[in-house]
Amino acid sequence: MCGIVGYNGKNKAIDILLDGLSKLEYRGYDSAGVAVQEKDIKIYKAKGKIINLEEKLKNKKLNGTCGIGHTRWATHGEPSETNAHPHVSNDQSVTLVHNGIIENYQELIKKLQKHGYIFYSQTDTEVLANLIDYYYKKYKNGPSDAINRTMVRVRGSYAIAVMFKNHPDEIWVARKDSPMIIGKGKDGVYLASDVPAILKYTNNVYYIDNLESACLKKDEIIFYDLNGDTIEKELKVIDWDITSAEKEGYEHFMIKEIHEQPEVIKKTISSYINDGSIDFTKCNLTKDILKNVEQIYIVACGSAYHVGVCASYVIEDLARVPVRVDVASEFRYKNPLLKENDLVIIISQSGETADSLAALREAKNRGIKTLAIVNVVGSSIAREADYVLYTLAGPEIAVATTKAFSTQLIVSYLLAIELACAKKQIDKEVYSDLLKEMQSLPEKVNNILNDDLKGIQKIASELSSAQDAFYIGRGLDYAISLEGSLKLKEISYIHSEAYAAGELKHGTISLIEDNTLVIGVVTQEAVYEKTLSNLTEVKARGGYILTISPDNIDVSKVSNYKISIPKTNKFFYPSLTVIPLQLLGYYIAVSRGVDVDKPRNLAKSVTVE
Repeated sequence: MCGIVGYNGKNKAIDILLDGLSKLEYRGYDSAGVAVQEKDIKIYKAKGKIINLEEKLKNKKLNGTCGIGHTRWATHGEPSETNAHPHVSNDQSVTLVHNGIIENYQELIKKLQKHGYIFYSQTDTEVLANLIDYYYKKYKNGPSDAINRTMVRVRGSYAIAVMFKNHPDEIWVARKDSPMIIGKGKDGVYLASDVPAILKYTNNVYYIDNLESACLKKDEIIFYDLNGDTIEKELKVIDWDITSAEKEGYEHFMIKEIHEQPEVIKKTISSYINDGSIDFTKCNLTKDILKNVEQIYIVACGSAYHVGVCASYVIEDLARVPVRVDVASEFRYKNPLLKENDLVIIISQSGETADSLAALREAKNRGIKTLAIVNVVGSSIAREADYVLYTLAGPEIAVATTKAFSTQLIVSYLLAIELACAKKQIDKEVYSDLLKEMQSLPEKVNNILNDDLKGIQKIASELSSAQDAFYIGRGLDYAISLEGSLKLKEISYIHSEAYAAGELKHGTISLIEDNTLVIGVVTQEAVYEKTLSNLTEVKARGGYILTISPDNIDVSKVSNYKISIPKTNKFFYPSLTVIPLQLLGYYIAVSRGVDVDKPRNLAKSVTVE
C-alpha cells in the first residue's frame, strides 16, 4: 500500500527520492516524507500529495547523497504531518520508514514506556524506531543485531529502511511479508517497494527474503540472516523497458495500458507457444503433473478473482476438471477441504498481495501443489509457489488493472488447453484450432481499439451522469461482467453491480426504473436467447440498454446502443468484451473529472490484510 524509496551513492539523494516517490504514487497514499543525511539527518514531511512535500523543500539546500523516502497510507492514526513517515526514536538517533502493520504495537508501547520512551504519533511505525533504538543501546552490538532482535520481537508485516545517527552513509533494511527490492547501479545503490521507482536508474536488483536484513553502503550491499551471519544473494535483471513506466504522451497511464494490450497479449502468447504447442517446461509444469490434478482451487482478489471466475468456466468445460474460485481473504479462514491431488492457483499482478500470499502459504503448509500466475518476476508469490506462469504485461502503473488482467486471461486459457490435452479431453485438431484462434486475439483486440473508440467515447459522455449501472450476462459473459462493473465503480465512483442474467427476477429487477443503465454482455450462443429475454424485461421497465456482442448475434430489438466485437471461439470472448468495458469505465470517469490513475481510497498493491 505505502511506498518506500532509498538511495545511497554519488548523487544528490533528494532528487532521486522525490522522483522515486512520484513513481510510487499509484500505490495510494495520503502523506509523504523524506530523510536525508547531511551533518545530521534532515527530515521533511507533508500531508497530502508529493507536490506539497516538494513545496516545503523548494528553498532547502539538501546536498546529502544518502536518504530514504516514504508515501504513507493511513492505517494507525489519521493522515497528518505528525503521523507521516519518516519516524524517529526519542533522541533522534534512529530514523525509519515502514510499510506494513505491526500487530502487537500496543504491547510494545507498554514495554518501551517502562524504559522511559514516549510517543508523539498515533502510528505503529514509531514503535519500531524506538524498539530498534532500545536494542541498539541495550546490547551495543550495532545495527544488525538491533534490527534482528526487533524482527524477532514484533508480530505483523513490515518492510523497513533505517538510518542510524552513529552510522552515517548507511541505510539498513529488513522485511517480512511486505515487498522490497534493492538495486545496484553505477552511481550507487537503491531500494524501493516496487520496481518502477528505481527502473530509471537500474534494472539490476536483489530480492530480500523474509526475516533477512541488509546494509546499503555507497558501493556495496551486505546481506544478513536472522543470526547476523552474512549471506550471498543472486543479482536479477528486470526485463522491463523504462518507457513502459512512462505516459509517453497519453493523458493517463490507464488509457496507455489499454492500448498496450494487443502487444502484451501477443508477447504472452508467444512466450508459451513453441512450434505449434504449448510449452510450460520453463516452469517445470509437465503434462504428467497436470494429468494427475483432480480438483483446482483458484484464489485471488479483485480483478484477478474475476480472471479466476472466467478460468473456471473454461477449465471445467474444456478439461472436465472441477474448479472452485475463492476470494483470497476468505480462503484460509474457511478451513478449505484440500486433497493430495488438488492444485491451488494463485493469481496476482504484483505477486505481493497479502491475502493471496497467505492463501499460498496455507496450501503449501498442507502439502498441496501451488501454481502462481503473476506479472512481477521475483515477487514473493513467484518465489514461494511450486510452479510459476508469468504474464508479460510489463509494469502496470494505473490502479485499475487492464493489461495485466488481459494477460492473466491468456495464461488461464493456455493452462486450460494444456490441462485438457493432458487429460485427453481434446484431440490434436481441437488443440491446434484453439491455439490458432488464440493467436488471432491481438489483432482482434487492436481492431476494437481502432474501430470502436470514438463510438465508446460518445456513449460514455452521454452516460457519465448515471447514478447506477447493472451488468448482466450468462456463463463467461457473467464472469466478464464482474470485471466491467468493477472497472466502472472503482474509477468513476458510479454505483455498479454485476449479476448473472437469470438472477434478475430474484430481486434485482425491482431496482430498474426509467433510464437505469444496464450493460448486457451477449456472446455465448448457447444461452444468448435467454439473456435477450432478460434484457427485454429490463427494457420494458424503462432501462437503457447497452449491449456488447459479435455481429452474428442480433441484439437490435433490445439495444439502445450496441458495441460490436469480432467473432472468436466461445472460450476467448472475455478477451474481446473486456476491451470496450475498460474503455467505457475510463471515458465515463474522464467525463466526470476523476483522477483516473489514482482513484480515491484505492491502492495498486494491497500488501496488508
